[in-house]
Amino acid sequence: MKLLLDTNRLSDALAQDDDVLDRLEAAEEIHVPVIVLGELRAGFLGGKRPAQNETRLQWFLAQDGVTTLSVDGPVPHRYAEIHRALRRAGTPIPTNDLWIAALAIEHGLALYSRDVHFAHVPGLARV
Repeated sequence: MKLLLDTNRLSDALAQDDDVLDRLEAAEEIHVPVIVLGELRAGFLGGKRPAQNETRLQWFLAQDGVTTLSVDGPVPHRYAEIHRALRRAGTPIPTNDLWIAALAIEHGLALYSRDVHFAHVPGLARV
């Protein structure tokens, strides 16, 4: 399975959660959105160990099968479509999560997240 990680699951992986690590080891590919990197790094700067956390993140990103995805090409159009659909349905989600969902859908990836609000996103595969 090809996975796109949400911030909470990448954070779980960096904290060495066994269940998350098992799922990631079984994945064919692991993708990390730049949005997730921004959210994590914002958390690092507010914490007590920013340098250690950044070192752990860099190690994770350097693993085979892990790639970073940027917002480009048709992703902003996908974002707009999702935004409109959720707004019409009365089920908006946070802006950063809209970008994450748009990346997952555009690249045909299953989103790995603990956030239940992603269930409202039409066409989004989740694990």
